[in-house]
Amino acid sequence: MHEGLSLLYVGAVLVLNGLWLSGRIEDREIQVINFFAGGVSLAVAAYAAFGPGADAASVRTAAMTLLFAFTYLWVAINRRNGSSGHGLGYFCLFVALTALPTGLLRLAVAEGIWGWWSGANWLAWAALWFGFYLMLCYRPRLQPLMARASLAQGLVTAWVPGYLLLQGLLG
Repeated sequence: MHEGLSLLYVGAVLVLNGLWLSGRIEDREIQVINFFAGGVSLAVAAYAAFGPGADAASVRTAAMTLLFAFTYLWVAINRRNGSSGHGLGYFCLFVALTALPTGLLRLAVAEGIWGWWSGANWLAWAALWFGFYLMLCYRPRLQPLMARASLAQGLVTAWVPGYLLLQGLLG
């Protein structure tokens, strides 16, 4: 259930960040969803890591969830203080380099549609975060492409699956 909660708001923040990158939402306004989604993901990760029944698997889940929580909080802080985003860009490279083997490992042990979906999602997120790295550190002209990629991935990899998980229709 916690995974659905986190994914729902990851979907919202990816879609809204895509709209922001397209120039449809102001810097001051995009901070709200980034702080909220980062906070929700942080709370889910903290519960997974330190809550009752925490074990190695839940700590692993928390570590991976924090990759996203920290990204969204950093976006919000950058929009608040007007930073260039280069530091965030290099963090996005770290996320991409962490998500790539995670996706490959998930595919290697995938059982059922949820396992295959999870592996494919991690690979999609690796590509998205690598694109953010390139955009923020080297290729600002990638912004329109990254806006569309963020919108699409927000819907497909997070929002819809998160909603389905919360409704008990997936997983």
